[in-house]
Amino acid sequence: MESLFRTAFWVIFIGMILFQLNFALRLRLAGEQKATDRKTIKREEWGFAVVRVIRSIALIVFLVLYAINHPWLRSLSVPFPAWLRWMGVTLGVLSIVFYAWSRRTLGMEWSSFLQMRDKHRLVAAGPYACIRHPIYLSMMGFLGGIALITANWVLIAFLGVSIVDLVIRIPKEEQMMIEEFGDEYKAYMQKTGRLFPR
Repeated sequence: MESLFRTAFWVIFIGMILFQLNFALRLRLAGEQKATDRKTIKREEWGFAVVRVIRSIALIVFLVLYAINHPWLRSLSVPFPAWLRWMGVTLGVLSIVFYAWSRRTLGMEWSSFLQMRDKHRLVAAGPYACIRHPIYLSMMGFLGGIALITANWVLIAFLGVSIVDLVIRIPKEEQMMIEEFGDEYKAYMQKTGRLFPR
């Protein structure tokens, strides 16, 4: 049974990476990726950038240890029942589908940094008709799914740190959108939920 969960983890994890690379490549080929400016750097704050780098390194270390099935990593296992781990597989797959739909809907307006592109438009279609941050929701679902699949404290902690990061990041992103779109974005906020439909 464990080998099935390990296979599911790698399929879901690599699937998400491939979707992210695909969308990033499309942006680059379209020439729409804007260089980071001073305002963006100030908005991002160095402390959070450092946390993201450390988080990325921790994830890479986890992936290596998980791939070689290191005994130290097994000692951090959580005794989740099989049905809960299968729920993680379902959550992971659904999150990838939701991520792809959200990124496709957002198109060229997406950026990994808190910045606006030239002639930025407010997207309020697809999943954005109900919630303002469907990509963040899909990433939390994805991280929650792989944490359940692996049943490991490392990924549970990773999920917790990622949630804290989003709790801090989302208000900054919404303030940026208000500065750009003013009353139009405020009206959009009244009609939509942050991460879940109203």
